[in-house]
Amino acid sequence: MSFAAIIFDFDGVIADSEVRANQSLAESLTAVGMPSTYDECLRDYYGHNWQETQRRIEARFGRPLPVDFRETHRERARGRFMEGFDAVPGAADFLGALGTMPRAIASSSRAEYIGWALGRFGLDHHFGGHVYSADGWDRGKPHPDIYLAAARGLGVDPARCLAVEDSPTGAQSALAAGMTVVGFCGAGHIIDRAAHGDMLRGVGVHHVAMTFDEVARFA
Repeated sequence: MSFAAIIFDFDGVIADSEVRANQSLAESLTAVGMPSTYDECLRDYYGHNWQETQRRIEARFGRPLPVDFRETHRERARGRFMEGFDAVPGAADFLGALGTMPRAIASSSRAEYIGWALGRFGLDHHFGGHVYSADGWDRGKPHPDIYLAAARGLGVDPARCLAVEDSPTGAQSALAAGMTVVGFCGAGHIIDRAAHGDMLRGVGVHHVAMTFDEVARFA
């Protein structure tokens, strides 16, 4: 099939951020008396927007987060990112080889953070205004809304879009939007790539790619 556009998740696909993000979240939760580990955060909150993550945290611990939690956590996470933070290996070359093919980002993260990270990586020119964030939305991933918004913004039928996703939550979102989905296993938080690929196949992705070279075969 010839695709009319390609839509990327951000964290774990373009930004190699999930290790630092989930380490920071575990530290922030533990600091307010909600003891959490990196593995628990990756397991329970991975791929969701902040609104759903907060709902899950508060359901787990049976009490609300402090009112300043998100801002305090954001500062901690930014500090970790500044220690060393880069794009996923191969992402820059892959984007550079796309030519004029329309592309967008469909992410659960804050638009301001995505813009900052793209600028840090020198990749912001690849997306222009086509950065779509589900932050603040009641229906984030795994609902299809963010992927449908990205397709609508590009003016492309979702059925003619290829989506690249690393999380089961995000893959379910793109599948629900009617897109062809590549399950991507090339970022640093994925230790057992074969097992992660099997998990993504289990939610229905059409292809699995361990590297961006492999993504190129499907695009």
